[in-house]
Amino acid sequence: MAAPALLHSSGSMASASEPPVRMGTAAAQVGFIVVAALVVYAFVGVTKEGEARRVCSAACFLRPDYMGAERRAPDFSLKDLDGRTVTLESLRGKVVVLNFWTKTCGPCLEEMPELADLAKIVRDRPDVAIITITVDEGPDDVRPTLQTVLRDAPAFQVLFDPESSVVGSKFGTRLFPETWFIDKRGVIRTRFDGARDWSNPLVVDYIDSLRRGDYCAVKIDGKRVTGQAATVCDALTES
Repeated sequence: MAAPALLHSSGSMASASEPPVRMGTAAAQVGFIVVAALVVYAFVGVTKEGEARRVCSAACFLRPDYMGAERRAPDFSLKDLDGRTVTLESLRGKVVVLNFWTKTCGPCLEEMPELADLAKIVRDRPDVAIITITVDEGPDDVRPTLQTVLRDAPAFQVLFDPESSVVGSKFGTRLFPETWFIDKRGVIRTRFDGARDWSNPLVVDYIDSLRRGDYCAVKIDGKRVTGQAATVCDALTES
């Protein structure tokens, strides 16, 4: 008669021991989910930072005086060396490098050969236009200067704005040289004040990033750097 009681007692003990086993399993599962979530979060963070570095590195290393994506470039209509009219609107769908200069500006003439080199480098890219605008009077006024500085015919287009109605009134330029990068949608992406080495491979990388439609979530205005990827830009330029 004692055996059934013993069997009943043993069964009760087994039932009492099961819940702790299930609770331990549940806790392990929750822990696994938390760890997996942290790993995924870290992976996504690393991936986002890597993407930010990819799309921002060239622009950040070049250190523009302005960078953003909220200002549309004002349209203009100017004559070139051959008297043909060129409008900015006609260049929509192309990345436009717009350089302002004058023959009395020493730094302008110093950087001009590198600008010509850049124009030759991107010549095989039909969606890129290198345009220069001078505030000098006209073709006869600048041809001797161009010949002396470049030796050959300019590899870029030269437009004339003797009244500074575009350079001064529309773009607000007062000091030369000044160079603007405009994307395919006509949005100003960067501005560089002063002479630069435009044959630098980073410039070509930056142009190609604009051709792809890359967007760097950084705004630079003078020395102030803001935006989602500002820390990435700061880290790139400090390293």
